[in-house]
Amino acid sequence: MIPLSVLDLVPIRVGDTAADALRHTLELAQHCERLGYRRYWMAEHHNMTGIASAATAVVIGYVAGGTKTMRVGAGGVMLPNHSPLVIAEQFGTLESLYPGRIDLGLGRAPGTDQATMRALRRDHHSADTFPNDVLELQAYFEPVQPGQRIRAVPGAGLRVPLWILGSSLYGAQLAAHLGLPYSFASHFAPDALHHALQVYRERFEPSQQLDRPYAMPGINVVAADTDEEARRLFTSVQQRFVDMIRNRRGQLSPPIDDIEDYWSPAEKAQVSRMLVCSFVGSKETLQRELQAFVEQTAADELIVASAIFDQAARQRSYEILAEVGAALRR
Repeated sequence: MIPLSVLDLVPIRVGDTAADALRHTLELAQHCERLGYRRYWMAEHHNMTGIASAATAVVIGYVAGGTKTMRVGAGGVMLPNHSPLVIAEQFGTLESLYPGRIDLGLGRAPGTDQATMRALRRDHHSADTFPNDVLELQAYFEPVQPGQRIRAVPGAGLRVPLWILGSSLYGAQLAAHLGLPYSFASHFAPDALHHALQVYRERFEPSQQLDRPYAMPGINVVAADTDEEARRLFTSVQQRFVDMIRNRRGQLSPPIDDIEDYWSPAEKAQVSRMLVCSFVGSKETLQRELQAFVEQTAADELIVASAIFDQAARQRSYEILAEVGAALRR
């Protein structure tokens, strides 16, 4: 069967606080651990009033401390925002506290707007050094060499698993060259998905971490007991993407009865293209559509985002997906 994992952007709902969002994240992680999900990832975003995972390593520690067996990690840390040494120390600390359970996915985007990027003290050229920064970070997790003057404490020798994240051929090529697992952000930028997976698999070079390609596409899933209810719940996601186009990034909105009243025809076309890797419906609908997606992509694993406003409905969605996932075959 195809392993399933969770991508939680820690959404802050309309009327809630960041504390509420973090509590809901831990509840969902514990729920998904019981359901058998493999890993639970949070992502680095800054200056976004609807996302509570800016301090990604802190949130990972919170979730890992409240779970027992599931892998927990970053999907991802935007490495050009940080010193590789600091990230090695942070994730070396997490690995020391929760051995064998920490993942470190790495992206090269700023995860924010230009003004906030400057507030992060991020050089706009820093993305150009991303491959070297990945290698430097990787080296900090290796055993200390004779004469090595700078080391990550904790971190050295822990070999925290690295992933490359991306939405273009760049990330696919880098992951292949370094022999690292690759996660494609098809949950919001699906256009290059199939080409990127092809490039990654064709150019993959085995490494100490990984001997064969391992690809994990990101998708959106909203499951409910009926197709109609799932489509209604999905309007929260659709509203969020429309608001992004309008340069209005707020908190997660409750579902609405008719999304057609919310967007223009042009916005509908753009959002629908961005959300093409979204699977919305009942168990029967998801079974059919997800099986087709797995066959088309030959995915080794799926990581699933479900920005559902109601916490109970969100948990129910992951329950239904777990039932579907038990029958998915590559």
